Amino acid sequence: MKLARIATSKGILTGEYDDGDVTVEGDTYTVGDDAQLMAPCDPDAIFCTGRNFGAKIEQMGEGDLPDRPDWFIKPPHALHPPEEPIEYPDWVSSFTYAGELAAVIGERCHDLSVDEVDDALRGYTILNDLDAYDQDRRTARKTFDCAAPLGPWIETDPDLDGMAMETVISGEQRQSATTDEMIFSPEEIVAFLSERYTFRPGDVISFGSPANPGLLEPGDTIEITYEGVGTLRNDIVAAGDEP
Repeated sequence: MKLARIATSKGILTGEYDDGDVTVEGDTYTVGDDAQLMAPCDPDAIFCTGRNFGAKIEQMGEGDLPDRPDWFIKPPHALHPPEEPIEYPDWVSSFTYAGELAAVIGERCHDLSVDEVDDALRGYTILNDLDAYDQDRRTARKTFDCAAPLGPWIETDPDLDGMAMETVISGEQRQSATTDEMIFSPEEIVAFLSERYTFRPGDVISFGSPANPGLLEPGDTIEITYEGVGTLRNDIVAAGDEP
């Protein structure tokens, strides 16, 4: 099942998405007509995994393979909805994308075993780990406004085994991989981080980018697809441009 969060005349609602329609307690809303897709959850924190694909570590010269997950945290104001244009920051000269699978926490939880993770999740969605690559250190590079486009919805029961992904920029495939290439599985990462943090409903944990994260320019369209989950799509516009 796909769970979408939408803005309507009645406020922000969550319901089941099916082919452009969202059903909420018997009422049906049509995306693009009387509803607009929002980010599919409202996290207190967005936990992002780094260095989880060996090919990317080698490509970027990031050293040896890690023996435990590497992570950083994006704040809630980094959240950005699907389909909504993203302004190219006017203080950046090198702006990059990275297409990542992400889990959404469904209940307050702490210190989970790997086997307990699935029961604690609402499902999976897609994150674009935007990066102001010419800035110093991760905080400056990855935590600014709109640095975490998320969506388009939450898939509650995806098949993670060998899940294919691709990132397409303005019609050109830039990333292609499967979840089998991850060093640490989603369940292992969630369990590891839960030793250190008490997760709250709506919190997001992403699982790292495959090889070939790359540069963006105003006018680009980003489409990140994870098989069985969906496609996260946003356009890049120049600062100050009208969408």
